[in-house]
Amino acid sequence: MFSDKLRIFSGSSNPKLAERICAELGQTLGRIKVSRFKSGEIYVHYEETIRNCDVFLVQSFSHPINEFFVELLVMIDAAKRASARTINVIVPYYGYARQERKAAPREPISAKMLADVLTTVGASRVITIDLHAPAIQGFFNIPVDHLTALDLLSDYLKSKDIKNPVVVSPDAGRASTAEKLANHLDSPFAIMIKKRPAHNESVITHVIGDVEGQTPIIIEDLIDTGTTIVNVVESLKERGAEDIYVCATHPLFSGPALQRLDHPYIKEVVVTDSIALPDSHSDRFKVLSVAPMLAEATRIIMQGGSISTLFKNAGI
Repeated sequence: MFSDKLRIFSGSSNPKLAERICAELGQTLGRIKVSRFKSGEIYVHYEETIRNCDVFLVQSFSHPINEFFVELLVMIDAAKRASARTINVIVPYYGYARQERKAAPREPISAKMLADVLTTVGASRVITIDLHAPAIQGFFNIPVDHLTALDLLSDYLKSKDIKNPVVVSPDAGRASTAEKLANHLDSPFAIMIKKRPAHNESVITHVIGDVEGQTPIIIEDLIDTGTTIVNVVESLKERGAEDIYVCATHPLFSGPALQRLDHPYIKEVVVTDSIALPDSHSDRFKVLSVAPMLAEATRIIMQGGSISTLFKNAGI
């Protein structure tokens, strides 16, 4: 049995995910009023007592990211001032994670700045999934439970019984994840080498590995505009690959990404509900829920135990 001190509340970014987490735990989603003044300022009011409670706030940093980030900060502040015992933020997608280092002079490290702000405002713990750069955990001085959707994706792909699969990393940075997925599927893997002339632009220069006659499975942590994925897909087809599966944890899908990924060479796009998708997406898109994993992580945090038991490979 859970303590009657557990309270789960949702921000505006992904209330359906929060409802699924509560359903997994047999909890009722907490009552909270989140509104906007005419000026755009955010107002939050918890409509039930949270004094001495362990509060979990569910908010993904999806579009509009700055709006949802500030909303979460106001929710944390309101919970702190209402005497919550702990304030645990479930951030399935941690935005600004692609700005985790200085790649050029006079650039910010925005991922660190977000960590500082969340901690200063009053977060006690962060639960997140598939950070773009795992080292971001070290930006926090509070506990960070870094989960992964890799098992969820690999189990689904295994159920598809894909013929001649080859796992493809779209760049060198995803090679470690691609290798893990390839091991789970008992398949070879390949790496694409690309260069980026500008943000959200990429050019494929080389492919390391054999893809001819194979069914590629592209693995990414996130898909933003979809431009890079389409470039990778077309490059693989030019090299004799079969139609392609695309997998990612976080479906940002900025701009016309949904239309761009509804591509004749793409057999299926497999993503999770870490970010809410519009209902009007093509049947080519398969959405897997991370709610059971987040619910189990919440259970472990409340009752004790090891988060690593959530994964097949405890070293993840």
